[in-house]
Amino acid sequence: MGTSTDPVEDAATLESSTTRAGDKIGLADIRAAATLLSDVVNRTPLAASRDLATKVGGPVWFKCENLQRTGSFKIRGAYNRMHALTAAERHSGVVAASAGNHAQGVALAARLLGMPATVFMPRLAALPKVAATRGYGADVRLVGDVLEQTLAAAAEFADRTGAVLVHPFDHPLVVAGQGTVGLELAEQAARAGQDVRTVLVPTGGGGLTAGIAVALRELVPTARVIGVQAAEMAAWPESLAAGHPVHTAARPTIADGIAVPQPGRTPFALASELVDEVITVSEAALSRALLHCLERGKQVVEPAGVAGVAAVLDDPDRFAPPVVCVLSGGNVDPLLLLHVIQHGLAAAGRYLSIHIRVVDRPGALAELLGLIA
Repeated sequence: MGTSTDPVEDAATLESSTTRAGDKIGLADIRAAATLLSDVVNRTPLAASRDLATKVGGPVWFKCENLQRTGSFKIRGAYNRMHALTAAERHSGVVAASAGNHAQGVALAARLLGMPATVFMPRLAALPKVAATRGYGADVRLVGDVLEQTLAAAAEFADRTGAVLVHPFDHPLVVAGQGTVGLELAEQAARAGQDVRTVLVPTGGGGLTAGIAVALRELVPTARVIGVQAAEMAAWPESLAAGHPVHTAARPTIADGIAVPQPGRTPFALASELVDEVITVSEAALSRALLHCLERGKQVVEPAGVAGVAAVLDDPDRFAPPVVCVLSGGNVDPLLLLHVIQHGLAAAGRYLSIHIRVVDRPGALAELLGLIA
């Protein structure tokens, strides 16, 4: 076998020797993670969406991981992975690469566990996410124009210093930690007297989707678990068709939190057996969904986090209720939020931007305003 030139693959190789393609986890692993995380993470609410329920014709719920510590589900997997490190590994510290959510999860977990953390982020990462990661105590280094370059830098740092690379999705303990979202929503739905028939999960590398699928296949075996990707960065449909993770070309998308060019090997081995399908949504649909969550759901959610809501708004008859949409994160840059709101309003036919050239002479603006009035 030749030397890998894929930074994603290289980074996964630098993980603990327990990481292997095809590693399996079960409900017992997720329950163990839930016990560990019980005093660390928030048990986020399962909130009803009456507006979407009207469209679907049955109950629709939001699993609000946008209200989680650090603003996303990522703290679950990061802490579960890092807690298992040996004393020597903790002394060496951890390193991660992320555009935002995983960075914050690793930084907070490192602070709680008392170990140093170095986090590599792209040079163009949103400033609020960079500031938040530093605020949790991590040494943040801005490297690379795209995440793959950033991940390569983190992998090189791990190789050079002995720091443990905490992969954002390609490790069994990370997947088990993310799976606690599925365990919680199943317990919360049962407590509310609700069955669950469809669960829509924003999908990037696949750790959250695979973890939820593992939990629900045992707890609610009749539920359909559906991954949702941004159409501009959709590696999963092609990968599932090929039977192995496939690398897709990187294209710009507002859903940066799920903009992953290749599924993780561990999540893919699980999801290919347990996830019912992976679908895609457009940029316009993501914008409409973000606006819907703000206006109707009173929820601040990042574009990646509304992927499931976008799918419901696109085709409400497609999904059998009760439906759960996982709102995976709420770390949205205010400037991006402004842009997306405008895009969402325009897509809904409620916003129009008009550019008019006015002659620079006295009275010209008054004449224009008179015509508009």
